[in-house]
Amino acid sequence: METRSLRKERIGIVSSNKMEKSVVVSEVKKVKHPVYGKFVLKTKKYVAHDEKNDCNEGDTVKIMETRPMSKTKKWRIVEIIERAK
Repeated sequence: METRSLRKERIGIVSSNKMEKSVVVSEVKKVKHPVYGKFVLKTKKYVAHDEKNDCNEGDTVKIMETRPMSKTKKWRIVEIIERAK
């Protein structure tokens, strides 16, 4: 029997919820510049599936990799960690 590898998980902030059942999640990382040594902020955006339309802009959420649901949507919301204030 085959064992399925673990799915990738990310934590980010919802930057857009204007779509129906979809949100855009931004993941911000601090990366050290290879030459100058200064820490630079890198942002990566993911389009995630939100079945119940629960998420609002500013919420901190956990997303998990899943099967492709559309051309750009390959992630889904696992849980809302913190609501926006």
